[in-house]
Amino acid sequence: MEENTILELKDLKMNFGEKEVLKGINLKVKSGSIIGYIGPNGAGKSTTVKLILGLVTGYSGEIRVMGTDIATGDESYKKKIGYVPEVPEIYDSLTGKEYLTFVGQLYGINYNAVDNKARKLMDILGILDSYEKRISSYSKGMKQKLILISSLIHNPEILFLDEPLSGLDANSVMIIKEILSHLAKEGKTIFYSSHIMEVVEKISDRIVLINNGEIVADGNFDELKNSFKESSLESIFNEVTGFHEYKELADNFISVVKEV
Repeated sequence: MEENTILELKDLKMNFGEKEVLKGINLKVKSGSIIGYIGPNGAGKSTTVKLILGLVTGYSGEIRVMGTDIATGDESYKKKIGYVPEVPEIYDSLTGKEYLTFVGQLYGINYNAVDNKARKLMDILGILDSYEKRISSYSKGMKQKLILISSLIHNPEILFLDEPLSGLDANSVMIIKEILSHLAKEGKTIFYSSHIMEVVEKISDRIVLINNGEIVADGNFDELKNSFKESSLESIFNEVTGFHEYKELADNFISVVKEV
């Protein structure tokens, strides 16, 4: 891999049965980048991330993370990765303290050190009073903050975020966006997947748009605007994916709602 390249995908292909999900993804990501990885449902976004994380196998092509070909079986790279899935699996019967200290110890952090760190992070995000309460009592936003903390508590080099702002209030969204900006400035790499185009547009220094298992657009927002002659990422998204019927469908929906 080239110097400063932290992630590289070469001709990455993946089938589920006869369905071709990824059709040859080629991507190089430099450290310190915020990559907006977007596409319609079923485009292959989550599959790409799960393959990189080693959660799904059976691909062809090559995946290199921090210079390591993950096919070698050396999973040490995973210690330097943080992950916020779109639908997180949390042990609801645990307290926030039990969950975060458990995760921290999995990454090799001393119990007292991770407990101290977790308390501070919970306090900053305004949920310290729930630290020793069961996660089952948390609101959706509180659970999302907990997952974000768990993904960062070991200070990873690469952070994979799938709809990380789901359920968060406006103030928390501003804090998380600022945190991501600071992480990138410190050389951390962020792989960000979301359907909220305005957020992707604002925080990403590179946007990769995938459709039907293939990369169909790649560049910063200004480059994509010039290339597609569109003023917003949403318009570019609709142009690339061929989705132009949204207004007509909305009109039809309202018409049915008004039926007696």
